[in-house]
Amino acid sequence: MNKVDLEILKLIQSNATLPLSEISRRTGLSKTPCWNRIRRLEETGVIKQRATLLDRNLLGLPIIVFLSISVSRHSSEWATRFSGIVSRYAQITEVHRLTGSSADYMLKIVAGSIESYDKFQQILISEIEFTSMSSSVSLQEMKYDVTLPFDQILTD
Repeated sequence: MNKVDLEILKLIQSNATLPLSEISRRTGLSKTPCWNRIRRLEETGVIKQRATLLDRNLLGLPIIVFLSISVSRHSSEWATRFSGIVSRYAQITEVHRLTGSSADYMLKIVAGSIESYDKFQQILISEIEFTSMSSSVSLQEMKYDVTLPFDQILTD
């Protein structure tokens, strides 16, 4: 990956609908080499998918809850089952396995209300084997950014 690849990624990261002609103009490449680089970045998995960011508040999903889960079993079978469970629910937008914390996993969950979150949590309680579970409700989202910090990536 070189500086041109990173420039392409910066451009499409901030606007996935940017036309190829504009990307090639801004990077100084002709369309075919630019398109080939984008395809290579997709094929190698650097570009995982292109998505549209939606305003969850305007769509009636104002609640964000961070659910901490501690478990007693750390087997690969348990992790595979857990991964399958959390993958089934669109309300769970992120899942992280943690270290240096009292929790083993952190889930980010969006909901329309505290009541709907509570109903959803009851479903998770019936499906997941855990030792403790703790919910933290976000009072204010102070920063939300899906762009990556390109200034920390080394290039040739």
